[in-house]
Amino acid sequence: MLIVVELMRTLTYEFKLIPNKKQIDVIEYTLDVCRSVWNYALRNRKDWLKSRKSPVNACSLIQEYIISPDAPYPNYHNQAKALTKAKKTNNILKSVNAQVLQQVLRTLDRAFADMQSKKLGFPRFKNKYRMRSYVYPQMLKDCVKGNEIKLPQLGWVKFRKSREIPDEFQLKQARIVRKASGYFIMLSLQLDVNIPDVPFHGHPLGIDLGLDKFLATSDGELVDRPRFLNRLQRKRKLLQRRLRNKKKGSNNRHKLNQKIARLHQRISDTRKDWHFKLAHHLCNQAQSIFIEDIDFRSWGRGMLSKHCLDAGFGQFVTILKWVAWKRDVFVAEVDKNFTSQICPNCGFHTGKKTLDVREHNCPECGYKTHRDVAAAQVIRNRGLAHLESQSRWKADLKGVEEYALGLSVLENACGDDGTGGKALVTNL
Repeated sequence: MLIVVELMRTLTYEFKLIPNKKQIDVIEYTLDVCRSVWNYALRNRKDWLKSRKSPVNACSLIQEYIISPDAPYPNYHNQAKALTKAKKTNNILKSVNAQVLQQVLRTLDRAFADMQSKKLGFPRFKNKYRMRSYVYPQMLKDCVKGNEIKLPQLGWVKFRKSREIPDEFQLKQARIVRKASGYFIMLSLQLDVNIPDVPFHGHPLGIDLGLDKFLATSDGELVDRPRFLNRLQRKRKLLQRRLRNKKKGSNNRHKLNQKIARLHQRISDTRKDWHFKLAHHLCNQAQSIFIEDIDFRSWGRGMLSKHCLDAGFGQFVTILKWVAWKRDVFVAEVDKNFTSQICPNCGFHTGKKTLDVREHNCPECGYKTHRDVAAAQVIRNRGLAHLESQSRWKADLKGVEEYALGLSVLENACGDDGTGGKALVTNL
């Protein structure tokens, strides 16, 4: 059987939408219907699960979920069939694109799958502010002309074309996102091409991440950590205090919430822009970069969680890998253990250092440098050693393959045409 594997390269481009008043009303109406479908489907699943949790001989005295034992679990396929039947009689569901509502059910099904596999939280019900996006899973050909894009039920919508869309890529789907600063569209582009991974080459660079300095490189560069949240902390506190006195559901509370959301988006955009600029700066210095394999989620649960989340280490590593791939820079992760306890010059284990000790001083060889720079040099040395061991293993494997090619099957071990094992004798 021949198995054909299609390798696709997917890119996501984000643009600012410029809809008119009528198109804004359609977007908000679609979000509201999607929210209703999400909440109804989620309630359907929760009722089915709760009806199976009650013991047979101990029903609740107040209320109980009674669902027939023959009723199947409301997974995506069953809920999609129910949605198709409901559209025949419900005019509100008829007024929204059918594929958009199906994508809502797919998202809910994926949320339940992630809850079990990734140990995430239970999906929550959404109010009118929490449903912020919906997806068009299929797009027409030639739906982008200049700075306009044709969307179902919206027609031609203007957008701010900050960069050109590659001609070779095909537009597969579009996501409309509502943010504090307006409406955005995220276009998913695909190209049937196989791009190999970037090999190791050029000048190597080790990177050590931390809170005192955002990062230190093995070349001796130290980058300070900008306090994105602290710069606007005073303004955010004042707005949060005002929000405490606003009546829930009032227009003034809604306006103040929008102002707070714009402030948080400003912080997020500033952090992301700085991460991109730093990633390009590092790629200018080296052709191979080594980083630690750290699970930054654990950093966000400790005593310094606020500072770790403000720095955005996980986002920076993701951006660095993406920028490095685009600029043909090799990136690899190495073991994170004991990077600050080993001398990069002689390999001597210096022991644990308290956080107030910011200098590496090796008692064995006398090597002195900044603590974070020494850790970055250890990371670089580990990456180079790992690549060297891999190359040796590949060379040994190649030698074994060449040796195996020199073998020939001269006789059957069983002495006849049976299915026994075969004796391999070298060609001497």
